[in-house]
Amino acid sequence: MLFNSWEYLFFLPVVFVIYWALSKKKVLLQNILLLFASYTFYGFWDVRFLFLILASSLVDFYIGHKIYDNIQNPRKKKNWLTVSVVFNLGLLGTFKYFNFFVDSFIDLTQSIGIENSTYSTLNIILPVGISFYTFQTLSYSLDIYYQKLRPTKDLIAFTAFVSFFPQLVAGPIERASNLLSQIGNERKFNYIQITDGLKLILWGLFKKIVIADSLAPIVDDIFLNYNNYSASTLVLGIVFFSFQVYGDFSGYSDIAIGSSKLFGIELRSNFKFPHFSRNVAEYWQRWHISLSTWFRHYMYIPMGGSRVSKLLSIRNIVIIFLVSGFWHGANWTFIIWGGLHALFYIPVFLMGRNRIYADNSIGEKSGIPTIIEMLQVLLTFALVSFSRIFFRSPTVTDAFAYLKRIMTEVNFENYLHPKGYRMIDFFILIIAFTLYEYLIRNDERRPFKFKYKGARTMIYSLMILAMILFYDNTGRSFIYFQF
Repeated sequence: MLFNSWEYLFFLPVVFVIYWALSKKKVLLQNILLLFASYTFYGFWDVRFLFLILASSLVDFYIGHKIYDNIQNPRKKKNWLTVSVVFNLGLLGTFKYFNFFVDSFIDLTQSIGIENSTYSTLNIILPVGISFYTFQTLSYSLDIYYQKLRPTKDLIAFTAFVSFFPQLVAGPIERASNLLSQIGNERKFNYIQITDGLKLILWGLFKKIVIADSLAPIVDDIFLNYNNYSASTLVLGIVFFSFQVYGDFSGYSDIAIGSSKLFGIELRSNFKFPHFSRNVAEYWQRWHISLSTWFRHYMYIPMGGSRVSKLLSIRNIVIIFLVSGFWHGANWTFIIWGGLHALFYIPVFLMGRNRIYADNSIGEKSGIPTIIEMLQVLLTFALVSFSRIFFRSPTVTDAFAYLKRIMTEVNFENYLHPKGYRMIDFFILIIAFTLYEYLIRNDERRPFKFKYKGARTMIYSLMILAMILFYDNTGRSFIYFQF
């Protein structure tokens, strides 16, 4: 079920009404409803894959208790954690990476003159959101292992935590210390929280429908037919894809956080206006925050983080970015994309500038960015957008061919939209969107915090009108569903 579908428009209010009607009874009944609603939501894609979520939930629920029961026995505790890691990564590896490893092995052996006819790939469908909920259940076992959490005895609450429908298929990746603790406790109806949630849903839908989906046909056309276009159009495709993927993924996160608020549950922020980042380190503090913090807490810090020598720290950074790329997809394009971000990050790290923007945003002092800040933002955007050539291209060969045409077909052409729309309208849309985000850059949770009610009403009306005009009834899926 898609957030931008008519089914969800009906589904969400129905669950909301029943949920709060049960609030005067027991939390258990609300959690049973959340569990049923979440499985219904996910079952819209493929009912068969509900078994995977249930299996992942039951295994880590059991293992969590076994780890805690052996907390004074390091060997047994570690053995049970190993079972959790092997199960979750095995599940992820089978469905997402099996064919990749087989194909890579065949390519390797053929490159040295060995023909393989005995190896074959599996004809399996990638379950939607498997990368997200396996990381979520795995973090539960890891938190218990590191004694940051006690296992819950409430199986209903735990299964609802794993399958919580607002963030089930594309995050944010939640830790049990935040989400499970809320699901296990009583929630109270809060009018302000609910209206804030509705506003976030509206903002997320605007970013998805008006920004991402309107740019998608242009990006698809340029990347599909890159051999027919010159450098100016190919650069346009890269820039538009950066705004498309941001509008799509951050839009999803806003709808997820907003939907969760309707049920009295707060999810962690996943985006904090990353296009205003002044270096790549700040970008990763603002982009897909739940994934970057997951890798930092469960991989980077256990490997020694930045507490070790510079050389080992660089090793850790490279590993994290390569694994992050591989997490995004079973394709060498994503691994190269991750490697590029490691290359962009390392100089910032070596200069000690990887945390200097952690506590402030652009234009902090006067409200207007300085010339230096604007140049930093443009450079960061250029680097990130460049890396997305590999992120968006279907193969490494296509990515390098795309780059080659940018360097060899250096001329300007007037790109024509596949449906004949004026390109100037899309530039105006992006500029207006960027300026609006700059105005609200200090609070990603409140996109409509203007003082005057009339101004807010006008913005609501314009956004709803824009969504009606731009709505694509084919119902484009969210980009990160494939991960």
